[in-house]
Amino acid sequence: MLQTLIPKSWQPFLQSEGKKPYCQHIYAYLNAELNAGKTIYPTEAERYSAYQLTPPDQVKVVILGQDPYHGPNQANGLAFSVHHGIKVPPSLRNIYQELSTDIEGFTPPVHGSLINWAKQGVFLLNTSLSVEAAKAASHAHIGWQQLTDETIRMINQNCEHVVFILWGSHAQKKRALIDESKHCVIASVHPSPLSAYRGFFGSRPFSKANAYLIEHGKTPIDWADLS
Repeated sequence: MLQTLIPKSWQPFLQSEGKKPYCQHIYAYLNAELNAGKTIYPTEAERYSAYQLTPPDQVKVVILGQDPYHGPNQANGLAFSVHHGIKVPPSLRNIYQELSTDIEGFTPPVHGSLINWAKQGVFLLNTSLSVEAAKAASHAHIGWQQLTDETIRMINQNCEHVVFILWGSHAQKKRALIDESKHCVIASVHPSPLSAYRGFFGSRPFSKANAYLIEHGKTPIDWADLS
């Protein structure tokens, strides 16, 4: 873990978790894979981008993804996000489509970078932080789930009035980690083309999230700010 890339506000948590056996196993596994010539996404420098861009005291919304994109130059450490210049993935296109009907004035951008959301307090967390090239979910069982579960528990315990947006059955399994008496959970099917028409479209998660934030005295997310 590149501690120099992690904001000081996350360092106590990540350093504490990093000493535990499951994290040591993750690091050993990744090193062995790299030494064997495997390609792993995202790069180590971007693996903790969600933490890097959204310190815990600024978290307003948590959007959970599953594992990083496994194609070249796609994964950038933020759930559902890709770098400028990379084709917008299908699930993100559907997210943009829902935004267009949910948030007045939203025009889908030509890129898929969600960095500006992260900077506003949207914690875009994948439940696995790495993946082998061209092998979806290949690192789903190496220990990342424990780190991301502990991250959700940390936010649940230490933050107030956070909106957790859980798309699909994988993300909704994390609902048990969230105290819904102090936070808001918005759940629906996944925005994937395989399921979006079964309840994602029309679910209005973005306006619902902002309504909750405003109700609790927080500045809403400018979902259209994706320059």
